[in-house]
Amino acid sequence: MTARRLLLVNGPNLNLLGIREPGVYGTATLADVERITAETAASAGFGIRAIQSNHEGVLIDAIHAARADCAGIVINPGGLTHTSVSLRDALTGVGLPFAEVHISDVHARESFRHFSYLEDVAEVRVIGEGVDGYATAVRRLTALIP
Repeated sequence: MTARRLLLVNGPNLNLLGIREPGVYGTATLADVERITAETAASAGFGIRAIQSNHEGVLIDAIHAARADCAGIVINPGGLTHTSVSLRDALTGVGLPFAEVHISDVHARESFRHFSYLEDVAEVRVIGEGVDGYATAVRRLTALIP
């Protein structure tokens, strides 16, 4: 039986939501993101386990551990989106469907933010919807999970 849980992964600097560049990221906090994600997941019959870290290896370890008890992953990799082959390898290696989320419209920002190591392997991508994008990602991802 497939676990009815999602892993919510938030990468570097997302612990500063609500403080860091509110003109770009809004005033919602990481706690708000976790609440929105949990409520949306619950409405689809899923629980969540949430992790945020500023350390790439911690995120990779959590993704590896998700194989044991999660049916999918919702991830905002932050700046690792544009730099981390290792994060991509972890996500493809565990074989779980995943949704890539970005609060801001990365395509309307600096050119280095236009590239994502995850975009061609993510089942779902949600960009520029603010923190509500997490709910969109959960709805779209859970619809793919039997």
